[in-house]
Amino acid sequence: MKRFYRDTAVDAGDGGFRVLLDGRPMRTPAKAVLVVPTETLAGAIAREWHDVPEKAEINVAHLPLTRLAATGLDRVTTQRERVIDDTAKYGASDLVCYRATDPASLVQRQQRLWQPLLDWLAERYGAQLVVGSGTTFVSQPAEALATLRKAVAAHGDLALSALYNLTHIAGSLVIALAVSEGRLAGGDAFEAAQLDELFQMERWGTDPLAIQRHDGIRHDLEAGARFLALLGDARLKG
Repeated sequence: MKRFYRDTAVDAGDGGFRVLLDGRPMRTPAKAVLVVPTETLAGAIAREWHDVPEKAEINVAHLPLTRLAATGLDRVTTQRERVIDDTAKYGASDLVCYRATDPASLVQRQQRLWQPLLDWLAERYGAQLVVGSGTTFVSQPAEALATLRKAVAAHGDLALSALYNLTHIAGSLVIALAVSEGRLAGGDAFEAAQLDELFQMERWGTDPLAIQRHDGIRHDLEAGARFLALLGDARLKG
């Protein structure tokens, strides 16, 4: 579909802020009015659509904020508990809890980047996760997992859309929660989530496909971080 509108704008309505295309409220794929709780987020979504070149094909990959908002409105609202469960379950096998045994430089890098996140998690939420070495499964305390599920459930529908996406891309609920709380920026989340792969690339080199893949991961993580930042305090439920 090519760009079919001339102007974009934002106005207050439907209990929040709507994005307008030629004066008409934008709608999600499920035909709901795309309304978000903050004017800053609505403005950023409008900017995504404004920046689509005239007569160009509309590529949803270039509209990450729009996609996250639409997913929150169309999908999270109708299956909220499932999304919470699918996000929270990553705490049981979180990336940052599995450490290499060698080489020493990788072990040190994991300790330097990942351990402060676990220390922050314990201080912020009172959830102490167990760290293991190698690939052997580590059983996490039920109390800690229940606490993390509550932290996930505290997010509103739109924020949960972004948190779910961040968690699945990073392979880490810890990293996603750190982004939501402003503990990690999007670029830092990428460095933490891709630590092992980046280490291997430094040692053995890379290729265009790997670079393209990493660019996509970084783009998605940074978009999720920006989305949550634009939601501000509205990211929390009720």
